[in-house]
Amino acid sequence: MGFISNINNELLSKVATNNGHGENSAYFDGWKAYEIDPFHPTQNPNGVIQMGLAENQLCFDLIQEWVVNNQKSSICTAGGCEEFKEIAIYQDYHGLPEFRRAVARFMSKVRGDKIKFDEERIVMSGGATGAHELLAFCLADPGEAFLVPTPYYPGFDRDLSWRTGVQLFPIICESSNNFKVTKKALEDAYNKAQESNITIKGLLLNNPSNPLGTILDMETLKDTIRFINDKNIHLVCDEIYAATVFNEPKFISISEVIISENVQCNLDLIHIVYSLSKDLGFPGFRVGIIYSYNDVVTKCARKMSSFGLVSTQTQYLISDMLLDDTFIEKFVVESRERLEKRHGVFTKGLENIGINTLESNAGLFCWMDLRSLLKENTFESEIELWRMIINDVKLNVSPGCSFHCCEPGWFRVCFANMDDDTMRIALRRIEIFVVQYKGINNIIEEGIENSLPIAPGPVSFTSISSSNNRGRSSIAESNELETQI
Repeated sequence: MGFISNINNELLSKVATNNGHGENSAYFDGWKAYEIDPFHPTQNPNGVIQMGLAENQLCFDLIQEWVVNNQKSSICTAGGCEEFKEIAIYQDYHGLPEFRRAVARFMSKVRGDKIKFDEERIVMSGGATGAHELLAFCLADPGEAFLVPTPYYPGFDRDLSWRTGVQLFPIICESSNNFKVTKKALEDAYNKAQESNITIKGLLLNNPSNPLGTILDMETLKDTIRFINDKNIHLVCDEIYAATVFNEPKFISISEVIISENVQCNLDLIHIVYSLSKDLGFPGFRVGIIYSYNDVVTKCARKMSSFGLVSTQTQYLISDMLLDDTFIEKFVVESRERLEKRHGVFTKGLENIGINTLESNAGLFCWMDLRSLLKENTFESEIELWRMIINDVKLNVSPGCSFHCCEPGWFRVCFANMDDDTMRIALRRIEIFVVQYKGINNIIEEGIENSLPIAPGPVSFTSISSSNNRGRSSIAESNELETQI
């Protein structure tokens, strides 16, 4: 006797059957395209290259070296098995004391030791995803909303809204001022929400920004403090990319701003979300952190954290690593240097192809300007272009519309989740596509071959979208172009 499958959604909850996860979007569709046909340099050289995932894989050699030299820090090695029982048994959901102390010290270090964080305020969660949802549960009721500057990370719709019923209300930022968050934009969004009878409970800032790769300056941060104090709403600062700032201007944490002179702030309104997913490159460890200056929120969040704790095995390993000052100082410096180098090589490669990016100095991605390739200045045209890039160029980049960008033609492209050879192949694919798409017959003399040694490996586009006759007419040239590159 087999199981009977009942697909009647009326028997399920509204949360289970709604589209609040946001999975039906170009952002997640790109991931699916990669999973179906993943690039491999030898086994699948014509597969999709993953450039839609903000992972920091540039310093794993340093991590591996530390793990080999510190086997006692893992309970699953001969050197650390004596601690297995103590770590495997039940632990308080406050977290291991040494783990909270290590995280507090690391947060201070990546912020230039300008701020001392209290380990008693460290609340752990299953990644930044769990931390955001947990804060949303603490700060707002279903139907209430957070203001969020656009463009913003697509996962925020899932993290803060899907199961909580909290809304995200956009603050419209534009390319004319490099998507800067202005006082006028803040006020306009708040007033528009009021007109729609939406209760605003907080402001969510992502600093450094995903997808822009930019940081908020001191004056902008002070303006946001004045704004949330005036409106008596919360400020949630997502600072998960704090240690990825690789060039001037330096990162300024909200924790630094609230102790500045001439800044009056109700500390009960300030909350920070952090994780080790981006700064250390440990997304699989699911280490998310809430740091709230509000005692009630800290206590409530700690109770709620029992639904998404970090394993004690992970806490044990991480605490030893973060408390190794010599290693951490070396790692942070080296990571920033490698990110700066990769960012420079990648953006220069795009520039030589004729593609501009928003000027940035942080993060694991670039905000790429493809407006000149749009057939029309519409989001429909943006999606059409994105489909060509996914299906024909075989690159998973993310269209701006999935980040709620108000202007079509912008794309986020990640550069730190691959090795140098894969990056070179990706740049070559982009060049071939741009040449074909624009109907150019010859490679630009000052192309990427003059600035970057190209790794071996075939590139083959089976078609360019049928809606683009110029691209289709140049398909036959692709093999010749590959040879030239």
